[in-house]
Amino acid sequence: MFPIPRFDESIDRLAKLREAFPQVEALFREFAEKNPVPGVAYGIVVDGKLVATQGIGVQNVTSQIPVTPDSVFRIASMSKSFTAMALMKLREDGKFQLDDAVERHVPELAGLAYPTRDSARITVRNLLTMSAGFPQEDPWADRQLAATEAQLSAWMQQGITFSNPPGVKYEYSNFSYGILGRIITNLSGKSYQKYIGDTILKPLGMTSTTYDVSQVDPKRLVMGYRREDDQWVEEPSLGDGAFGSMGGLFTTINDFAKYMAYLLAAFPPRDEAESGPVRRSSVREMMQAHRQRIVASSRATPDVPALFQSDGYGYGLACGVDSLLGYSVCHGGGLPGWGTFYKVLPDCNVGLVALGNVTYSSISLKVNDALALLHETGGLEARIVPASQPLLDVQKGITDLYETWSDDDVTALATASFFQDMALDKRRQQVQDLRASFGKVKSITPFAAENNLRGRWMLQCQRGNIEVVVTLAPTVPPRMQTLQFISAKPLSAGLKLTVNQIVKMTAVWDEEKAKTLFAPTLKRKQIQSQLDAVRVQYGKLRGGDVLEGDGQTQARVRLMGERGIVDMKVTLQSESGQVVEVLFTRPRETAFVP
Repeated sequence: MFPIPRFDESIDRLAKLREAFPQVEALFREFAEKNPVPGVAYGIVVDGKLVATQGIGVQNVTSQIPVTPDSVFRIASMSKSFTAMALMKLREDGKFQLDDAVERHVPELAGLAYPTRDSARITVRNLLTMSAGFPQEDPWADRQLAATEAQLSAWMQQGITFSNPPGVKYEYSNFSYGILGRIITNLSGKSYQKYIGDTILKPLGMTSTTYDVSQVDPKRLVMGYRREDDQWVEEPSLGDGAFGSMGGLFTTINDFAKYMAYLLAAFPPRDEAESGPVRRSSVREMMQAHRQRIVASSRATPDVPALFQSDGYGYGLACGVDSLLGYSVCHGGGLPGWGTFYKVLPDCNVGLVALGNVTYSSISLKVNDALALLHETGGLEARIVPASQPLLDVQKGITDLYETWSDDDVTALATASFFQDMALDKRRQQVQDLRASFGKVKSITPFAAENNLRGRWMLQCQRGNIEVVVTLAPTVPPRMQTLQFISAKPLSAGLKLTVNQIVKMTAVWDEEKAKTLFAPTLKRKQIQSQLDAVRVQYGKLRGGDVLEGDGQTQARVRLMGERGIVDMKVTLQSESGQVVEVLFTRPRETAFVP
């Protein structure tokens, strides 16, 4: 049975997250007051349920009706993933393929003039992933929501000016999603609005979500605004037209929470029956970065860790990884009168949405700030991959071999190629040498699986610890293809003193002490520069676990800093006891450095 990632049941994740809910509310209240925004609503989804929601301010500055979780906002480009999901459903029904040329389903584009002779034909996938080569045209496109089908046809027949050749670069394009709406209409035999309503909104119970503002109860409808001459000016909602597939939906927090819960429910892959409008695999496909968008780093202030992020565009969704929250999927929306944003964390089963009624508000920044507050509670725990039975079998086999070696037993565990990397006699000697040096196994740690075929555990022995790292081959049954031992003995008094002195010198350099601590072969100015840089990056440091080394002349030690963890490798000259190498490296547990 394939192992399904699961949460640690000993941790009450929701209880931890609730600790930050008052701060999250204060954050959005401050945002509404200072920016200002007449009305804001937000909601937090955990494990498929809306666990916190609040309306702030008013729906309409004239009527002064307060915002509630049932107030209806326009969500602008947050609509795009609904268009993408409708296309996933049509693909599942065999109506088209993602790599079909667009002109096959939109005849008006058959005569489109491409920018170069060798340009690839635009595909449906190009439109979904913002790689059709069309320019970003928000100021123009945002005013076209009410365009008629005839107008959209005319625009396509007249031609589209490219900013890039198709298929070579990401560039955000509303026009692409307007064309995708036409594809839905042509393939389904219904308007894209009705098809999305029938196949997605109704099955999800999103009864307050619509493209047609005339269907919204006026008592719940939020008015959009812009700020002009220190006054609120109404931005009446544009009508429902052919271009609405790029940004026309209206919804509520209560309704959109159901959609976020549905996106999150696609994870992890599992055997249970399908229950949604489209297959879970299709939803997960939407939530992958198919076209690279950005790789960036930034700091809010110089004294805090850098935020690293890499993301791309999936199907109607931005998808990526950052150094604080890990894997996330998000999208914003901006129109005259509206600023909206949501982000879901599939590995943590948490999502947050915020809606505001002022033109192009920076509400996305507050969603990220709110998620950072949730992160500080320790409640944003990711699912843990359980060890598969083949990994557990190898763990037992290697542990037994450590105590009592058997050529037959190791041959049964491993692939034939395993012995080409290290011959059987050398592998036998390696294990027997470790056994002689470290002694009997006192205990073993639980297996820490990376995936179905890779992971590690620790042999806690009489005279130190040995980390064992294994990878299994894709054979049936899976057999061991790599094996690594990372051994660590406790530090001797001398090496421990040296490590402590180096850690101390990361705070304050001592030139006189350095003359005796470091061997003459080392350039002390370079060492000082390295220690200064570590202090700037990580803050005040203290020693942690010994990860590797003989305990006498070499060691790799985990250092705990105010802004992260770092590993330090120290090597001593055996005769003099002076340091001949000091090196700082990023721990394997972290993908980023501060």
